[in-house]
Order: sequence, then structure tokens, then C-alpha cells
Amino acid sequence: MFGPMKILQGYREFITRGNVIDLAVAVVIGAAFTALVNSIVADLLTPIIAAVIGEPDFSALSFTIHGSEFTYGNFINALIAFVSISAVIYFFVIVPMNHFKREEEATHRDCPECLSEIPRKATRCAHCTAEVTPTA
Repeated sequence: MFGPMKILQGYREFITRGNVIDLAVAVVIGAAFTALVNSIVADLLTPIIAAVIGEPDFSALSFTIHGSEFTYGNFINALIAFVSISAVIYFFVIVPMNHFKREEEATHRDCPECLSEIPRKATRCAHCTAEVTPTA
């Protein structure tokens, strides 16, 4: 039976599932992160590029062939924005995450016999019981 109470109960179960809440949190954090990256690019990197090149906006650059106008300046603006945003993401997200990941990986190694992951200080593999030499 699909009464109003059953529908509301089903909706409540759906909305309180972990993956729906995780997705909602990820969307909110993604929006906030997008604003942060856009601000870094617009307020810090673009003025530096403008100071070095001498031109803050390339949208006026164009050429005409047989009456067709090609505004390549817009492409240059988009290219600079893409490179700037990808650089910010790489240097402020990827590099720090890789650093933390390396620290985490340094505590484990592969067993030479069964190739399962074991602690660096282990003297015996927990999976295949082979004797191994501890590493520093």
C-alpha cells in the first residue's frame, strides 16, 4: 500500500542514506572550493600576468578574413584561466595530498613472497607467514 505515510517514510529513508548526504556535502564543498580557486586566479594570478605582459584582458584581440571576425583574444583568456586554475589545483591540492600519501605509504611494504602489504617493521608476513627482514 502506498499511502502518504509510507511515501514520507520511504523519502526519509532515502534522504538519510549515507551516500546521499555525502553527495550533498561534496557538492557544497565543491562549490566553496570553486569560489576559492576562482578568487585565487582572478585576484592573484591574473593581475600578475597583467603586470608581466602588460595586458589584463585579451578579449579585444581579433582579426578579420573576408568579413568573418575571429576573436582569438577570448581563446587566450580562456587558456590563461584554464592553465591558472589547473596550476592552483595542482600546487594547492595535488602536491600536498601526494605528500601526505607518501608519508602514509612509508609505514608499509610488500611481502617478497606473497606481495601482500605488511608493516615495515614486521619480521613475519601475516598472510603467508614467511619470515621477512624488517626495514627502517
